[in-house]
Amino acid sequence: MLRRSIACLTVLAVGLCFAAGAWAELEGDVVVFHAGSLTVPLAEMEKQFEALHPGVDIKREAGGSTKMARLISEVGKPADIMASADYKVIDNNLVPGFADINVRFATNQLVLCYTDQSRFAGEISPENWYEILLREDVVWGHSDPNLDPCGYRSLMVLQLAEKFYDQPGLYDRLVAARKPEWVRPKSVELVSMLKTGNMDYAWEYLSVAVQHDLQYLTLDPHINLGDYRYDPFYAQAAVEVTGKKPGTTITKKGKSVTYGVTLLRDARNREAAIAFLEFMLSPEHGLKLLKEMGQPPFVPCRVPSEAMHELLPQSLRPLVEVVR
Repeated sequence: MLRRSIACLTVLAVGLCFAAGAWAELEGDVVVFHAGSLTVPLAEMEKQFEALHPGVDIKREAGGSTKMARLISEVGKPADIMASADYKVIDNNLVPGFADINVRFATNQLVLCYTDQSRFAGEISPENWYEILLREDVVWGHSDPNLDPCGYRSLMVLQLAEKFYDQPGLYDRLVAARKPEWVRPKSVELVSMLKTGNMDYAWEYLSVAVQHDLQYLTLDPHINLGDYRYDPFYAQAAVEVTGKKPGTTITKKGKSVTYGVTLLRDARNREAAIAFLEFMLSPEHGLKLLKEMGQPPFVPCRVPSEAMHELLPQSLRPLVEVVR
């Protein structure tokens, strides 16, 4: 029995040494382009991952998902990983030309954020919010729909509200009341405007509201884009945004919020990038952090086909299932 215990301990020690050696081999920069709404959870993932892998430096660049994807596909900026607030951005801009996979890993919903300083903060409710936004001197905004999925999703919420509340013309009245300068390139810019009192209300993701300690209104599931069971209703909304080529446009149809992440085919630090994705998509690590920060993850994560599942790096396959 003693010999057997010693043998087991020896095997365990060798395994730990091997694991430590494997971790030590990971080094260099991993460049991650990502949606602004992922800034807070990815910052914590970066911190924890780098503690496990001291030789790796996760370099993150945040912005509107569409903008970040186009920096890769059109400008040629190098990146190892791209995480988007709308998985369709990856499909439309990066697969198949620049990437082979698109893993759907989390969802979210739109909320209307405000602070104690906001005009009519003590009066606004899920029933009258659109009336408040139409009042004179109320400043409200959203991100640029041409650069950021939260922007076109904000407009979809307004379109769906017109239908759900049976208020013909509501969308046009709201858009007419919104000044151009209230539309910002990134949704996270609106957070600072709220906190400094330069804006009364802003459309954000629930996770952003939770992470930045903002007050917020949750809306009926028919209009908040947060429940896939309402996708047939969401599909009634459509927003036109700029296309890949100058002068062109594409139409975004309403659909429940789903985040996606991909490994770029030309990733310069592929091994370390895969290790970070494994951490990010793990229920014990990255997905747990997302849940704690107000963003429901998919456990396990999802890809749309067996063919794409086969293209996943081997270490990621146990973390991902096929959901068509």
